[in-house]
Amino acid sequence: MRRVLGAAATTALAWLVVAQGLSGGSTPTASSATAVADEAPGYAVEDFDYPQADKILAEQGITLKRGDGHIVLADCGSQSGLLEIMARSSDMICFRVTGNSGYLALEIPSVYVIRGNDYATQVDMTVGDEEQSYDIAKNTWTPVGESADEQGREFMLVEIRTSK
Repeated sequence: MRRVLGAAATTALAWLVVAQGLSGGSTPTASSATAVADEAPGYAVEDFDYPQADKILAEQGITLKRGDGHIVLADCGSQSGLLEIMARSSDMICFRVTGNSGYLALEIPSVYVIRGNDYATQVDMTVGDEEQSYDIAKNTWTPVGESADEQGREFMLVEIRTSK
């Protein structure tokens, strides 16, 4: 019997402390619950958009749209094993590839040759409404776009996919 009364007293005491801890001993309202909820940080949602894409477009004239983070823009000559792209519209453009696979959607106009690295690499290019895919040879230059086109049309690089 003592145990039951002791437990009931402890529960009543705990309830009293909680009730007194609320503002002025009042019960919580919907507005107080909302205020706390409004202060909580929002959820982080990954949209896979390329970071600082606007700055890169303004400085280098290439559009980096989105990817999985395993193919990233790099300074050419900064390290070995880069994926190197030559285009008439800009200087050489290089990408560092990490992980077991990578994906990057982008727009680089007038690409005509790509040097592969140690990854199996495929690229998609467009000219008008036509799309063309190319397998890039490992560690050597592969003609793409106008270099591989009988009509010599200027193709835009729109996608890079890599895998080990």
